Amino acid sequence: QVQLVESGGGLVQAGGSLRLSCAASGRTLSSYTMGWFRQSPGKEREFVAIISWSGSITYYPASVKGRFTISRDNAKNTVYLQMNSLKPEDTGVYFCARHRNAYTEYNLGQGPSPFGSWGQGTQVTVSS
Repeated sequence: QVQLVESGGGLVQAGGSLRLSCAASGRTLSSYTMGWFRQSPGKEREFVAIISWSGSITYYPASVKGRFTISRDNAKNTVYLQMNSLKPEDTGVYFCARHRNAYTEYNLGQGPSPFGSWGQGTQVTVSS
């Protein structure tokens, strides 16, 4: 059983930056595709960044591409989300998640269902 703990959220002004961390305990992350998702009130959970288990492939939706960067440090068993040029519409609870299966790539359009382990989330609020 893996436990995922997010940190780094907070209140920031539009145009500012935050770096979220997702630390894992119990099991290694190195063999798993990892993702960051966010959920805003009244909206479905949406992905904001995916990194493949190898670290060689990343995905971002158009809404954050060029502003957000996902990375992983397997030695620290941690995944990061660097968020720059934040906008009020980036406000939400950010969750990290681990794919259900090791050594498995993510296919765009699958949504959050391939991810079986989730953290508790960290709130990000961007003020205008």
